[in-house]
Amino acid sequence: MDKNNIIARLNEVFRDVFGDDSINVSETTTSADIEDWDSIEHINLIAAVEDEFKMRFKMREVSGMKDVGEMIAIICERGK
Repeated sequence: MDKNNIIARLNEVFRDVFGDDSINVSETTTSADIEDWDSIEHINLIAAVEDEFKMRFKMREVSGMKDVGEMIAIICERGK
């Protein structure tokens, strides 16, 4: 799976979940970069990403994600 395609799709998911069309995620984006990204919205975000990419994250993956780059790496790995 192409990383640029993943980022473009993630941008749409993030914009939808957070209701902010100005969001542009990168590999270094963290919860500190998006004002409304709290623990509840994190659950909504993970569910939306799982739906978008037709996959399920493992609990250890979700709890270990430090930035969007780690999310992208997991999506790339599963997309092979």
